[in-house]
Amino acid sequence: MSEKKSAAKLLEEKLLMQRKNAGETLTVAQIKECDDFCEGYKDFMDRAKIEREAVIYSEELLKSKGFKEFTKGMKLKAGDKVYSVNRGKAILMAIVGTAPITEGVRLCAAHIDSPRLDLKQNPLYEDTDMALFKTHYYGGIKKYQWTTIPLALHGVIIKADGTSVTVNIGEDESDPVFVVTDLLPHLAANQMTKPMSKGITGEQLNLVIGSRPFKDDEESGSVKLNIMNILYEKYGITEADFISAELEAVPAFKAKDIGFDRSMVGAYGHDDKVCAYTALAATAECENPVHTVVTVLTDKEEIGSMGNTGLQSAYLEYFIHDIAEALGSDGRTVLSASECLSADVNAAYDPTFPEVNERNNAAYINKGVCITKYTGARGKSGTSDASAEFTGKIRRLMDANEVIWQTGELGKVDEGGGGTVAAYIANLNVDTIDMGVPVLSMHAPYEIVSKIDTYMAYKAFKVFINN
Repeated sequence: MSEKKSAAKLLEEKLLMQRKNAGETLTVAQIKECDDFCEGYKDFMDRAKIEREAVIYSEELLKSKGFKEFTKGMKLKAGDKVYSVNRGKAILMAIVGTAPITEGVRLCAAHIDSPRLDLKQNPLYEDTDMALFKTHYYGGIKKYQWTTIPLALHGVIIKADGTSVTVNIGEDESDPVFVVTDLLPHLAANQMTKPMSKGITGEQLNLVIGSRPFKDDEESGSVKLNIMNILYEKYGITEADFISAELEAVPAFKAKDIGFDRSMVGAYGHDDKVCAYTALAATAECENPVHTVVTVLTDKEEIGSMGNTGLQSAYLEYFIHDIAEALGSDGRTVLSASECLSADVNAAYDPTFPEVNERNNAAYINKGVCITKYTGARGKSGTSDASAEFTGKIRRLMDANEVIWQTGELGKVDEGGGGTVAAYIANLNVDTIDMGVPVLSMHAPYEIVSKIDTYMAYKAFKVFINN
């Protein structure tokens, strides 16, 4: 016989927020659904470590779901599915809805670049019989975290004749890997007195790539020459071809389950591929939406969304203008009536480092997808700060469709902060709010997310684009 609830308990349930660990409220079958979804996500993480690979994966998936490549001037009708690739490093997709395009689009925007080590344009050098690559780190990293871990090399080389060479070394079990060295503790007394930010400098992030000399003749014992000869035999490149290359050193780790209960996923690049994959999956599976759906997976967010593949570029605006034109309207009208989920992660509360968060306004593992009304730093600098009206609409939409969600901000007010692409989309006169998955160890070579939170992000994006 169940106990009768007290008046205080009933009032508490009515008036106070109840944000429990979702593992307490979901059924075994629902948790299995979350776990099964994340098997596909782990495969994506292993196959799409850099933005170019994420675009290739996305294009293949979209084609399998009936999407056609969009060209300006195409005639479109309700139900049509189209996509467009921007310079191999960003991809846009759209599904034409049954409602007039003048009612706006439902836009999801995630980024597919992650912090990493980029090779410099003249990277190869030899020192004391060792060959190394010079790197320039990309995005916000703790430099010491990138030493003494296995790194893989991904990217593209454009040769002098204009032909392209794709590089992916370090992911197969039979592949070699690369590493940035560090001092042994016995000789690091001076290094260990420095602040963490200066213990390893940017110019010390050099990849060890070889140590055996070229032996074809007595005159040449160059390790650098030997490495260049290996690369020439494998790829047909010369040293000058590095000038027109985009090569990225990324962790060679595979995506793996974390914990005895396998409740989390560890991988490189959850920020922001966990939102990119969930938004992509929701869009690829969408059929006959009411409002036209547009999803963009963009590049360059980690360095401020600059450049023609970042969202400070006009390529997203142009795409929506072209879609609007194909449906008999104009981009200004469509954008002004549109709504956007800026699909980006938030920092999960870490009990090992509680001092950086304000508990009432932090995101937590296993409490669902995180709605972030504003980001920015200190005085909300650099954020779009979603309106109360749009925040309320998203809240009602999530509740009505049983999406488990929470709110959060990026640390204490004066502790730090960060930004997303939300501000650039809001600048187009689009109602925009951030929504994404809480991440532990964000920007580290190996990050952690909850399987339940990941699935809830997918469910949230699916609900949003179908409303």
